Amino acid sequence: MSIRPVRQISSAQATMEGAGVHLHRAFGFQDPTMADPFLLFDDFRNERPADYMAGFPWHPHRGIETITYVLAGTVDHGDSLGNAGTLGAGDVQWMTAGRGILHQEMPKGDQQGRMHGFQLWANLPSSLKMTEPRYQDVKGADIPVIVDDDGTIVRVVCGEFWGKRGPVDGIAAEPQYLDIFVPAGRRKAFPVDTRRQAFAYIFEGSGSFRDASNPFGVLTEKEFAGEELTIRDESGNRTLVLFDAGDEVVVQAGEQGIRFLLVSGAPIREPVAWHGPIVMNTREELIQAVTELRNGTFIR
Repeated sequence: MSIRPVRQISSAQATMEGAGVHLHRAFGFQDPTMADPFLLFDDFRNERPADYMAGFPWHPHRGIETITYVLAGTVDHGDSLGNAGTLGAGDVQWMTAGRGILHQEMPKGDQQGRMHGFQLWANLPSSLKMTEPRYQDVKGADIPVIVDDDGTIVRVVCGEFWGKRGPVDGIAAEPQYLDIFVPAGRRKAFPVDTRRQAFAYIFEGSGSFRDASNPFGVLTEKEFAGEELTIRDESGNRTLVLFDAGDEVVVQAGEQGIRFLLVSGAPIREPVAWHGPIVMNTREELIQAVTELRNGTFIR
């Protein structure tokens, strides 16, 4: 087995989206090859209703898939095709925008005012960019949960892992999307297909990711301590770790354990022409999409 070395460590940056939702962006609107096939990852955890209640009113999507994972609170959603529903704690929505939809998402907090969740954008290959839109709404109870002998817990949202398969299927990038908790002090290895790009996003606890030679920790402060960089914020770290090639990821959990998303997918390696939530291959395709939005022919 070859351990994946850490290629890059960064902290999610505070930003605003929608009608004024305060969130943190781990990556997005930068180099589209950085995490190919993934384009954007937002952490919209918030505990102040005034910072998220305005939500994400009607907006277009074309050429991508959006993956919304809710940890606390709810998200009401609807679209121009007549679909509507509510995502609750533990639920996932995998939306294939394909040739285009108009969509809205309106978050609500739980009884404590908490709205916790993530949204990931995955690119579609040129052959599927104009496919028919579809939804896969998955209830939290339907997501397989694996509890290992050492207390490690893995929720398998998508892909196959340790003999379990997640309920989301038919995705172009053949992704694996895992929600992992490793108990305090445990060192754990997780297999990742060598053909896929992979990243981890840490959102609880502390720990370090290691390769075969030099140890790497998860950085939330811009200072170095010897050969290992360690998370100092034990509550909500918002730290992105990008990995190089290899067939497993190794993590050493800290004193509070560590919880993170481990996401991987097969690179598409196609040109990207990007205008907000519309992602095509050429500038001409973008111009066509914007023209259709203006003249009312975007929805087919």
